[in-house]
Amino acid sequence: MFRTKSVEQSIKDTDEPDTKLRRDLTAWDLTIFGVAVVVGAGIFTLTARTAGDVAGPAVSLAFVFAAIACGLSALCYAEFASTVPVAGSAYTFSFATFGEFIAWVIGWDLMLEFALAAAVVSKGWSQYLGELLGMESASVDLGPITFDWGAVALIAVLAVLLVSGTKLSSRVSAVAVAIKLGVILLVVVMGARYFKAENLSPYIPPSQPSESGEGLRQSLFSYFTGAGHSSFGWYGLLAAASLVFFAFIGFDIVATTAEETKNPQKAVPRGIFGSLIIVTILYVAVTVVLTGMVHYSDLTGKNATLATAFAMHGDTWVKNIISVGALAGLTTVVMVLYLGQTRVLFAMSRDGLVPRALSRTGKNGTPVRITVIVGVVCALLAGFVDFGTLEEMVNIGTLFAFMLVSIGVIILRRTRPDLERGFRVPFVPVIPILAVLACLWLMVNLSVETWLRFLVWMAIGFVVYFAYSRRHSVLRNTPAE
Repeated sequence: MFRTKSVEQSIKDTDEPDTKLRRDLTAWDLTIFGVAVVVGAGIFTLTARTAGDVAGPAVSLAFVFAAIACGLSALCYAEFASTVPVAGSAYTFSFATFGEFIAWVIGWDLMLEFALAAAVVSKGWSQYLGELLGMESASVDLGPITFDWGAVALIAVLAVLLVSGTKLSSRVSAVAVAIKLGVILLVVVMGARYFKAENLSPYIPPSQPSESGEGLRQSLFSYFTGAGHSSFGWYGLLAAASLVFFAFIGFDIVATTAEETKNPQKAVPRGIFGSLIIVTILYVAVTVVLTGMVHYSDLTGKNATLATAFAMHGDTWVKNIISVGALAGLTTVVMVLYLGQTRVLFAMSRDGLVPRALSRTGKNGTPVRITVIVGVVCALLAGFVDFGTLEEMVNIGTLFAFMLVSIGVIILRRTRPDLERGFRVPFVPVIPILAVLACLWLMVNLSVETWLRFLVWMAIGFVVYFAYSRRHSVLRNTPAE
């Protein structure tokens, strides 16, 4: 169960003719993928709500804090991806350091992160589509069931793109990213006309009590300590950093494409850091302009968005432009999440932990069977399931993966100091330990309900592992060297 798969064997597996991915991607392609998945509709919604209800003008500083916490994990991902340039991201990295069982656990966890996130975001895309078409939503009622045809149509189109080749997907993603960045730039320029420095004062508003969830809906931190029931002030700022951290989730998917990159040792770290720097600048610019346009107290409530600030100045037409930007943004988010899910399953299939027949690649060098299966599952989830509070499950799954990758860097430095590393995390073990602590802090700020659901999902994964994966593992059925 805890036998590791050597880095050399992982790299050797990438040359098998039947399961070989095509190396088409460059550092620029990876940067586009990173920006594509991180900058979604959240930049138009999350910024306003967090400013109005949690942090005030200091929301821009909260994004900086979150970027630093995210950057710590990014350093660890960059070292692993440059050392083990194989599909699978955290799953593959865990196999090389913790062994098969922990690798399965993280692979099962990533299924939760990517597939559920793709389905959730596609439903958001469908809502914006409905607004643009002048409809209440892009869905129809089939008796007692509501069918979200907009979300299903998006996933179907993306499935065709991903089967056609990763390079083509990158080009389509580049066009959508250009539209998205153009809309964000327009919003910043238009908003700067109404900027008033006095709206930024006080930058960190005085702390005040706030209503928060009770029982299982409160955070794990609050459940055990009774603390955390406040908004604004320094605690509000830290709570905001925990909240907006999730706007950065997705950069780790860049690491899943390492096997399809021409020069992964250099291109993957550049793609990870390039995308992280770009999105941090975008988030900070938007939040500074937003809180300078209107007083943060005018942005309270769950319905507050960037469009709210423009509507207060009479620019209601900006709402339609923001809807176009959100559509473009969410299209690329779903595409890259979908891509990440297929590559993790591809790596697990090649190792026999899920049926090996799924790992066969088609004439375009893509795992066609897995892409179709993931598309069908995501379409069923997006088309018929109302997620509600399940969205937090994506966050806890991501943070758990970040923690294992950070710990894995320390372990691999000790067990395989001889490996060639295209990028090295500085100040090991300090940086990885700080990354683990940052992720732990963010995880305890999630609700007790989310923790319980996560434990149930993991328990199901244990059953699947012992019932199927352990007996069919390629590593288990190969004599030890």
